Amino acid sequence: MDGSLPPDATSRSRPRPVGAVGCAGIVADGRPVRRVPRIGRGDCFVRPYKEHAAPASPRGHHVRKGPDVASPPTPASPARLVVLVSGSGTNLQALLDAIGDDPEGYGARIVAVGADRFGTGGAERAERAGIPTFVCRVKDHATRAEWDEALAAEVAAHRPDLVVSAGFMKIVGPAFLAAFGGRTVNTHPALLPSFPGAHGVRDALAYGVKVTGCTVHFVDDGVDTGPIIAQGVVEVTEEDTPEGEAALHERIKEVERSLLVEAVGRIARDGYRIEGRKVHLGHVGE
Repeated sequence: MDGSLPPDATSRSRPRPVGAVGCAGIVADGRPVRRVPRIGRGDCFVRPYKEHAAPASPRGHHVRKGPDVASPPTPASPARLVVLVSGSGTNLQALLDAIGDDPEGYGARIVAVGADRFGTGGAERAERAGIPTFVCRVKDHATRAEWDEALAAEVAAHRPDLVVSAGFMKIVGPAFLAAFGGRTVNTHPALLPSFPGAHGVRDALAYGVKVTGCTVHFVDDGVDTGPIIAQGVVEVTEEDTPEGEAALHERIKEVERSLLVEAVGRIARDGYRIEGRKVHLGHVGE
């Protein structure tokens, strides 16, 4: 595997139209994955890529009526990641570092970084790393639905196998989920299903929990309600008061970064399957 960006991954890549897929992911051997109408209703099987010759006519996706979206990676190539950010990009940096430390072994590479506003630290990190960036602002579109469609199109132009929401503070809608549902990963600073939403750390402290943590999960049409991929636990100490929320949040972020790097790498290398609400990581179907 070659961890470097291919020649066509930057300015020469052509935007691809956004379609609707029932279940999309990383498929190596040409066998179709089983289509599901929505995460949590039925089974989703996603196979890892393998080091063998690709079939003559790969059929990685079941596609509903509409144009195709991103195709799965070729067996010899790492998974393509598009990372979405809203802030400083520390989770993005953790991914960049993991890929840089082992570009061949990690199993994935970042092909683009998108932001919901200009001037984010995350986009600056990407640019310093030579990764293409784009900005898709809600206020530049007449409706939230139009923004959602535009975001889906921007992401689809980079043909990702997996989308990583790394501190992206916008809720995606039907158009985005039609294209990337079942393969968009998000992080949350609490142990879901407890304390979903924008104030997970504050809400956990207010409730008086003794432990909290972070969750890596797939995105669905709810707020922090998608199937859970991995969780990490952080102890709440006597010094953790509502006034000291930031200190607890920083400890959670440290665990979150490691958890995200591990989860994305395993998904890319080994594949996964979703059965009901349960996510299985590992060599699917072997």
